[in-house]
Amino acid sequence: MKEKIFAKKYRTLRHLAGVLAFLLLFFAAAAWTDCSLSQLWTRRAHLTDIVSGLFPPDLSYFSHVLEPLLATIQMSVTGTGLGALLALLLAPICARNLRGSRTVGSLCRALIQILRSFPALILALLATFLLGLGTFAGTTALTLYTFAILTRLTYEDIENTSISAYEALCSLGASPAAAFSRGIFPGIASSYFSNVLYLLETNVRNSSILGYVGAGGIGLLLDEKMSWLEYEKVGTILLALFITVCVIEQISVFLGSLIRGERRISRTASRVLALVVFLLFLFCTLTLTPPDFSHTSTALLQNMLSGLLHPDWSFFFQTDSGGLGYLLLETVAISLVGTCVGALIALPLAFLSSPRFLPRPAAGLFRAFTLLIRSVPFMIYGLIFIRVSGPGAFTGVLTLSVCSIGLLAKRFTEAIDSLDFRPFQALRSMGVSSLPTLCRAVLPQCLPAFASAVLYRFDVNIREASVLGLVGAGGIGAPLIFAMNQYKWSTASAICLGLILLVWLVDLLSARLRRSLD
Repeated sequence: MKEKIFAKKYRTLRHLAGVLAFLLLFFAAAAWTDCSLSQLWTRRAHLTDIVSGLFPPDLSYFSHVLEPLLATIQMSVTGTGLGALLALLLAPICARNLRGSRTVGSLCRALIQILRSFPALILALLATFLLGLGTFAGTTALTLYTFAILTRLTYEDIENTSISAYEALCSLGASPAAAFSRGIFPGIASSYFSNVLYLLETNVRNSSILGYVGAGGIGLLLDEKMSWLEYEKVGTILLALFITVCVIEQISVFLGSLIRGERRISRTASRVLALVVFLLFLFCTLTLTPPDFSHTSTALLQNMLSGLLHPDWSFFFQTDSGGLGYLLLETVAISLVGTCVGALIALPLAFLSSPRFLPRPAAGLFRAFTLLIRSVPFMIYGLIFIRVSGPGAFTGVLTLSVCSIGLLAKRFTEAIDSLDFRPFQALRSMGVSSLPTLCRAVLPQCLPAFASAVLYRFDVNIREASVLGLVGAGGIGAPLIFAMNQYKWSTASAICLGLILLVWLVDLLSARLRRSLD
């Protein structure tokens, strides 16, 4: 009995020590990034002026938005489709529990780890050097981005599912591909297609900023109008993006309900729907602008390859404020504070967005608000906040905080909607007030899903923070993009290596934290 009491006290003390250590880390990161609420409050007029300038949008400008918006959708559809197909081919090779060469599987996992270390914007910038400007480079970047993220998610699903049917089919003489398609894929199909739909929505936002590096889409137009302070036209562009994301969200909800078996349609309707999706993908792919190799030379490729294979080790091990280590730590600090602040704001917003706690019309308004937040590209938030807080890491924190709100509020709301509410209703019927009921009957059930969402968002923010330097928001992004634009491939290689190591360490930390929460 005494041992159990001691063990319980030890766990409590360990949890308290963990919370205290995290709070110290958070405040240290906030101090490092010069977070200042007083500065934000003092300069709030700059923010309100920009926001008020967006409304009402200049609807007469909508005709100019349509063509780049369609190019953005085209890149998103093709990039998501091609990336999803490639991921489905490579994920079984990466999965450790299926038959195949361990060496090949390890090499493929390493490739995925390298690719997923970079945001779509960096991949697009690299693609423009090889494939020229235009939507083909942007589509290539989105394909690689989708391929890396979806392959990782899919082989993790494979490793967490039963392979008894797969082994049985292989023992009967079926090929590994046939055994996978019949013994494994039906069990992961729902998760796989749900991830594809989620990445399609993500890629619409990603493709809307690829124009910043000349990779097509609506991003170039956004940058131009923001630079010229034509905020009413920026409002029109953001309105078009919001409508697009709303449509994709509704399509995703409909298709997701079909995938999960919550909604039924006839076999003929299913075939028609599959044909429509295929024709849309085919049309978007065949109408892409062809690559432009006119500016790609053998000398450029040789210099690029030589620089990437020979990193600038002096910059890599530089220890002052201009060195790689300092910039990576600043990127981590920006991501950590931004994720935490976004999670704190997203938590109450998620409860307000759930029809379990509010009438459905009111909850729908809050969901529309979070969707509006998600539909704005993160670079736009950076360009807005830099006019409020000036260049520096604090702008990056504000940007990632707002971006985190949209995704985390959605994930938190989904977790709340899927809960067993019988304990909550029982406590309420006994007269327990709302706050204690939430703390005892709802939050304990939500905690694993909430923690998983926050860890995932932190992983995303690490990559997004790596390009916020493009708008002067601190971190490693500006040196990387400047090095690539100036053809300093050795410096770019050192920064890329640092990013790969950083994302790998974050992966290890996230995996350990998830195991401790299970």
